[in-house]
Amino acid sequence: MYKILFIFLFIGQIAFAQITIKDSISTYPVSYATVSFGNGNGLFADDEGQFVFTKKLYPDIDSLFISALGFKDLNVATHNLPNHLLLQPEASELDEVFIGTTLDRKFKEEELKPSLDDDYYNCWLPTIESEIAVYFPKTTTKDQQLKEVVFPIALESKDWEKRNRRNSEKKKFSTLFKVKFYSNNNGVPGNVLTNETIVFRATEKDGDAYELNVDDHNIYIPDNGFFVSLQVLGYTNKEGKLLPNKKYKEIESRGGSVVKIPTNFRPLLPFTDDIASKNTFIKRVFISGNNWVKFDKGNQFKSSLLDKNLFNYGIGLTYKTFKDE
Repeated sequence: MYKILFIFLFIGQIAFAQITIKDSISTYPVSYATVSFGNGNGLFADDEGQFVFTKKLYPDIDSLFISALGFKDLNVATHNLPNHLLLQPEASELDEVFIGTTLDRKFKEEELKPSLDDDYYNCWLPTIESEIAVYFPKTTTKDQQLKEVVFPIALESKDWEKRNRRNSEKKKFSTLFKVKFYSNNNGVPGNVLTNETIVFRATEKDGDAYELNVDDHNIYIPDNGFFVSLQVLGYTNKEGKLLPNKKYKEIESRGGSVVKIPTNFRPLLPFTDDIASKNTFIKRVFISGNNWVKFDKGNQFKSSLLDKNLFNYGIGLTYKTFKDE
């Protein structure tokens, strides 16, 4: 009886704590919106625009900063927080993109292979606090459309002693990622090239790379190149539903204060020294107005990857290059 009562109380508390983000005009849920706490931490709404927030869970948070592609930002106090938050749609600013007519146009496919690596020590440990963006130049003066993006993944063996064996059993994970495409604004990521929300779920069954088909998104490459970004949203259940993951660990320092350490999510992302230029940039997603910073020595980063001269995340691409009419 006590267990049943506890379960009902728990369900009631979660239901009460569940907040839904919606489009103010259509009233449709806004999927995977970013919910910043204003202190460098935050979380994400799920595919139904829902997230869990209570003052008991986050007693030191007095306001939320909500952002999503295609919507105006919203700042709301956590005191008497309503169950529904409405975002105002915003006119798209896709001035860097043109819509080409590809009907019956002949093209050839060009492939840039990803840089794969199974060495755990050569990998970036993803946290939801950071978004990674990689720059790619336009390879021709002809029209180009992006067909596929390949994201390298490093799998971890369950048995450390068997980690160098290809047939070793891998650690299981089910992780949701968000992908964005940016224009090139004087060498750093600029405006988004599409306001469509693009996510994918990676598991150990995908192997050492995840192939994301973006053909239907009609992403044409600007003359000065573009950026592909990757951001981990958290773990999912077997159906791909985003789980309310713990986004940081609380560790008590020697002085008695509590320090919040970002939680690492699997899979690991292998970095490479195969690329001569330094094309990878990092951004803190829960800090409003934070700037992109090149992943390089002396740029606010302390990383064993930089000590090994591993400056880039080696994403692979497939283009459609159209023939001149």
